[in-house]
Amino acid sequence: MTALTANAAPGRWSNNRAARRFMRHRLALLGLTMIVFLCLACVLGPHLLPYDSLYIDLRARFAPPLTGHHFLGTDPLGRDLAARLLMAGRISLLVGFFAMVLSTLVGTMVGVIAGYRGGWIGATLMRTVDGFLSFPSIFLLLALAAALKPSPVMITVIIALTSWMEVARIVEAEVRSLREREFVLAGRMLGLSGTHIMFREILPNAMGPIIVASTLTVARAILMEAYISFLGYGIQPPLPSWGNMLNGAQQYLGSAPWLAIIPGAAITVAVTSFNFIGDGLRDALDVRDDHI
Repeated sequence: MTALTANAAPGRWSNNRAARRFMRHRLALLGLTMIVFLCLACVLGPHLLPYDSLYIDLRARFAPPLTGHHFLGTDPLGRDLAARLLMAGRISLLVGFFAMVLSTLVGTMVGVIAGYRGGWIGATLMRTVDGFLSFPSIFLLLALAAALKPSPVMITVIIALTSWMEVARIVEAEVRSLREREFVLAGRMLGLSGTHIMFREILPNAMGPIIVASTLTVARAILMEAYISFLGYGIQPPLPSWGNMLNGAQQYLGSAPWLAIIPGAAITVAVTSFNFIGDGLRDALDVRDDHI
């Protein structure tokens, strides 16, 4: 019986307690509800609206919200703002999600190897992380976005390349605290390989901080996409994103403020909801509370 098998029953018990703690976290439940609603709206909403995101009605330019069939109004070209908001939500949420996946994979790989191996390997990897962190991430992000051809895939990769370092530091610290635990020592005595111990024994026990960090990374990635798109280096029109909708609205703040308020509110709701979920997961997965 391996250490992981021996700890399976306590792990299931701990998972059940974590789920109950999460369900008692009201803000986390609110955030989860809002994210589910946003995702469903972005996936299903465009099919339920009378206009698509590219339909132009010059007679309805700058229509305010709740005007005719335009629930959220129209933009300077007469395009339905609700349709563009939901299509933009697809792009922004997908960029945030896949940037989180890529950055979490890279950061976890680096953190696990550095934390378990230690020595010159760990020192080299973590000094590399420190080197990346020494550059202001927003300037590095803008430099990469300006140098490379902007597209949803490229923007996702760029955001992931500037986001994995924080995950690596969290994972490295967690793995260092776990590598001398009894189940790791038992695995070494059984002759298990270092790769097996790292990814089959230690990594499952470090998933709590990784899950919390990945949830917060989604919120950060959405903000970063909105930032670089607002500055004109991100997702390019006519493909909508919440960031480039804000970019197109800045010159109409006085005459048509809803053009900025609506996508700004969507960004705020999405980022706040992911942060609420991250807070709830952090409290639910905190093993220090298992004795309560």
